[in-house]
Amino acid sequence: MTNKKVHAIQKLGFQWVAEDPFLVTMHHEDAYPQGNEQQGPNTSLDGRSLGEDFTLKDGFRMYHGTTVPGFPAHPHRGFETVTVVLEGFVDHFDSLGAKGRYGNGDVQWLTTGRGCQHTEMFPLVYQDKGNPLHLFQIWLNLAAKDKYAEPEYKMLWAEDIPILKSNNSNGKQTTVRLIAGRLNGEVSLEPTAASWAKDRNHHVGIYLIHMEPEATFTLPSISETLNRNLYFYGGEQIIVDGTTIKTSHRVKLAGDQEIMITNGAKDSYMLVLEGEPIQEPIAQYGPFVMNTEQQIHDAFNEYRRTQFGGWPWGRLDPVNEQNAGRFAQHADGTIEKKS
Repeated sequence: MTNKKVHAIQKLGFQWVAEDPFLVTMHHEDAYPQGNEQQGPNTSLDGRSLGEDFTLKDGFRMYHGTTVPGFPAHPHRGFETVTVVLEGFVDHFDSLGAKGRYGNGDVQWLTTGRGCQHTEMFPLVYQDKGNPLHLFQIWLNLAAKDKYAEPEYKMLWAEDIPILKSNNSNGKQTTVRLIAGRLNGEVSLEPTAASWAKDRNHHVGIYLIHMEPEATFTLPSISETLNRNLYFYGGEQIIVDGTTIKTSHRVKLAGDQEIMITNGAKDSYMLVLEGEPIQEPIAQYGPFVMNTEQQIHDAFNEYRRTQFGGWPWGRLDPVNEQNAGRFAQHADGTIEKKS
């Protein structure tokens, strides 16, 4: 069903379809149990295809991890990962010598640029209770002029991310966590230097919406060329411009129209991704996203030759100490610590 404001509706899977300037979004939600001394699951892993475990079993997956769930060292080139952690923790290590732990509302913005290796391990830090994990990893493309930028990552800590709250005439509240962009007079934290989102004229918006039952919220009109997608991942139903949307659906929306969202009888949770398209050719193979097939071949050859700086951490699936807390140690030695 389509109309002037609602252009398409699509069922959500593990990987969410995205539009230029975004590439794809992965949605991870795992009910990890208590952790053991290695910060892995304190339960049997029998019956799993360890190293390639993407099947939900007993409420969780190990992904490419064999001891600790997650994604051991792997390379990227030519795009950005924006990792939004709603619940749980992620341990980051990279080939530039940076590391950290973030979670429970934190966002990591990583420009892979000319190439780097990194990990995303999911340490189960609690041995006396469960370790649920809920996150989105959003792949944002880089313009051709920035595909060979120096790799850079920065933390958008939960305490610093702008939060917008509004109430409708019935007193029902909508809360928006503004990760990127401008919305209703608020401005997000700055992304990395080479990001397509750095130029505010590109109208890149990444934000999370929580609506109380019967709350209403209006997305503003931005531009006719804007690509705007709403991912309704939690709740029962919402009404968008007269169209009823059930949970677990993507809704492609007009970018040049004000769009009212009316929530149903249960709390609802949405992710909005929007931005002006880069409109350049895309050549992608696995972890590399470039503009031509030759650039993909060059990326593989360079990775085989240089390992994008090598791997200074010994093991391919490192984790921080159990009690490390939230922190970021950057390649230049700068350390940020959070409670």
